[in-house]
Amino acid sequence: MSTTKTQGAEQGSHSNYRRSLGTIALTATGLGSIIGSGWLFGAERAAAIAGPAAIVAWIIGALVALTIALTYSELGAMFPKAGGMVRYGQYSHGSLAGYLAAWANWIAIVSVIPGEATASVQYMSSWDFGWAHALYDGKELTGTGVGLASILLVFYFFMNWFAISLFAKTNTAITVFKVVVPVLTASALMAAHFDTGNIAQHGGFTPNGWSSVFTAVAVSGIVWAYNGFQSPLNLAGEARNPGKSLPKAVISSIIIALVIYVALQVAFLMAVPGDKLASGGGWAGLNFNSPLADLAVAWGLNWLALLLYADAFVSPSGTGMIYAATTSRMIHGVQENGHLPGVFGKVDKKTGVPRPALLLNLVIAFLFLAVFRGWGSLAEIVSIATVISYITGPVAVMSLRRISPDLTRPVKLRAMPVIAPVAMVFGSLVLYWGRWPLTGKVILIMAVGLPVWAWYEIGKPLTQGRKPWAELRPHLKAGAWMVAYLLIMAAVSYAGGKEFGGKGYIPEGADLALVVALGLAFYFWGVRSSWRNPSLVQAEAELEAVAEADRQAQEAEEKAPVGA
Repeated sequence: MSTTKTQGAEQGSHSNYRRSLGTIALTATGLGSIIGSGWLFGAERAAAIAGPAAIVAWIIGALVALTIALTYSELGAMFPKAGGMVRYGQYSHGSLAGYLAAWANWIAIVSVIPGEATASVQYMSSWDFGWAHALYDGKELTGTGVGLASILLVFYFFMNWFAISLFAKTNTAITVFKVVVPVLTASALMAAHFDTGNIAQHGGFTPNGWSSVFTAVAVSGIVWAYNGFQSPLNLAGEARNPGKSLPKAVISSIIIALVIYVALQVAFLMAVPGDKLASGGGWAGLNFNSPLADLAVAWGLNWLALLLYADAFVSPSGTGMIYAATTSRMIHGVQENGHLPGVFGKVDKKTGVPRPALLLNLVIAFLFLAVFRGWGSLAEIVSIATVISYITGPVAVMSLRRISPDLTRPVKLRAMPVIAPVAMVFGSLVLYWGRWPLTGKVILIMAVGLPVWAWYEIGKPLTQGRKPWAELRPHLKAGAWMVAYLLIMAAVSYAGGKEFGGKGYIPEGADLALVVALGLAFYFWGVRSSWRNPSLVQAEAELEAVAEADRQAQEAEEKAPVGA
């Protein structure tokens, strides 16, 4: 079966990684992923959708990310391997569910890379030069803009080509800058203009109703932003002490980012000129090319505008570099799951970098950039694909507690039996809030990846004269819950409330109750469908071998003569 590999090959590929990342470097990676282009555009897009209630949307987004991140923290500490996020579904449910989860996760992450490049160029279009204005037409990048964004993609690529240590040192320095500038921006805008009348006027706190707040969570870039918590988990194979450092890095990065994003949202809401809101028909009429920089100019903060124009390169570029690194580890993980050619599992011995995987992601990033040329369109796709990938964590963490209870868990929360189903419900709600037809389009993108899975699980074995059906049957049975979940959620989104883009066949209020019930039903189905498949057995053997080697090393150290 293509879902299994030899233990020696697995261990050999990972021996080339360098376990050099500590808690600070991993936290910087998570925070650096979260604070990318989202902070440059998210406040405006969230306000345009939800008005002043966008503040609540950021808090809801953080709660969703935190509950889901807690499930992945346990998994990441259990399996400290590169590309961890694409592996957990494979361990708990076999090839079908594992592949669907990995595909969704990879689509969500790899498309961020061109999104960050697009953000930088879109901000540049506000420079007071004719050539700069020609980079963006108000909706998407022009041909020249795409060319400049492509150069940035190549830059991200080369910053990861040479060594993980170079990436870590560069990223930590960039992350410090990325935290300081948003804090300074929020403070300066609040000091320059703080019009509380913007909250009461122009439709009040929720000008478009509470449904718009939920939609803002799903599609305004909020999910995109918080999704950065995944980056430390995908670099787990390079963490010095993953059991302690991974959960600290994941949780800390989300909490720090929440404080920064709420401050930025408040500053943006109060700094928008009231006459601009009145002339534009309220919050929905906002249309800045470079939102925060434009506000800085409006209130005479030219120094801040210049700083923001500079940071429009630094923040997205830092995130782009991180995602170039983490997606290459994800490709490595997918290859070891058995669903890509062996070349993508190779790690350069000298640098510890999976270079073929880096090249593949660069090509895919170019394709996304060619098709989706605006930050907003990319943010929508990334956000919904991210949510689909989220549903694996809550199911996988409790599935593995059921089928592999003796596996060592450096992180084990007593409340996980409650956290996991809540996380599944949150993920389901955000998917529904994403609005039809966007939800249907992204679910269709999930189906596009199935031919690759079918080739490795069915086509390739048949060409080798093997009959895969008997071995494949338990994988299909264990993955049926995820296929059914995607199809039924698409149907509910289509038939759901009009405030979420549906046809209105399901009454308002009843639609949300139905989504909650479906989330819980599929959670319990998913947990009960898990089984001890070959990938899990192999992973257990590898972890036991590592533990045994550590025990022997410790015994040898204790027996060694004092002073030897």
